[in-house]
Amino acid sequence: MKTLKFKNGDEMPAIGLGTWKSGKEEVKKAVKFALNNGYRHIDCAATYGNEDAVGEAFSEVFNEGKIKREEVWITSKLWNNAHKKKDVIPALKKTLKDLQLDYLDLYLIHWPVAFKPDVSFPENDEDYLSLEEAPLIETWNMMLEAKKQGLVKHVGVSNFSAMKLEELMEEATEDPEMNQVELHPYLQQNELLEFCSKNKIHVTAFSPLGSGDRPDGMKAKDEPSLLENPVIKKIVKKHGASAGQVLIKWSETRGTAVIPKSTNESRIRENLQSTGVNLDESDLKEIAELDKHFRYLTGEFFVTQGNSYENIYDDDDYKS
Repeated sequence: MKTLKFKNGDEMPAIGLGTWKSGKEEVKKAVKFALNNGYRHIDCAATYGNEDAVGEAFSEVFNEGKIKREEVWITSKLWNNAHKKKDVIPALKKTLKDLQLDYLDLYLIHWPVAFKPDVSFPENDEDYLSLEEAPLIETWNMMLEAKKQGLVKHVGVSNFSAMKLEELMEEATEDPEMNQVELHPYLQQNELLEFCSKNKIHVTAFSPLGSGDRPDGMKAKDEPSLLENPVIKKIVKKHGASAGQVLIKWSETRGTAVIPKSTNESRIRENLQSTGVNLDESDLKEIAELDKHFRYLTGEFFVTQGNSYENIYDDDDYKS
């Protein structure tokens, strides 16, 4: 499998298991199955509400002794209600406790959006903190402090536009090492990828298969299906692969990491086997023409009267 190499020599496996939307019992089984069947990269987040169950899986697998902690790349993310300076390290320590770990390989600022500390999810404008009240650079400096303390090995961001990355980098003493964003053939984000590559920021693709299992309230009417796209289906037939494998391989081919989520054992195994699919130039050319500037995760769940999702992505083109 391909890996993404960091400046200090650490290597992150390109394909990981995502854990968003997974219930506690099913995510524990999925993580254990994935690790015992070749995965060495697990992606977590505090807001997924299941890190304690993922931690049980880690503890059980590592205690068996066949797989060592240092062989697995583990990522988590700082939620939006812990952006203030005093809240970053405590939030990280809660994640470490839940995951039953001494350190994370990668810790990300989940969104460039801040809530008040007692708000899990905003219902009105008063639930937010402004960038003056919780400047991203202050949050970022505490991420760097966590790295100095040895609580995390690498730090980065998620859902950041090139503009927001640039603004942060102008003030930061150390640049983000990763940007985790929605990426798939309908949202190829070539300019963002180019910006990250130029600035030596790795990229991880989330929702690579179109996130069809997310809640109905987060879906647009008649949204396009990646898995049923005729071009993807044609390439599937050509290579004797699954649609998921083609989409995962496409992400890997572009030099990004990719974190498909599944709790189905055969699909978890199948997703990892996408490394054996070899897309040729004609396949890649056809997929390149599928870009619709379409987001499955529009950020509309953060919209209140004074907050719009255009403010998150800094790009009016990328709307559902």
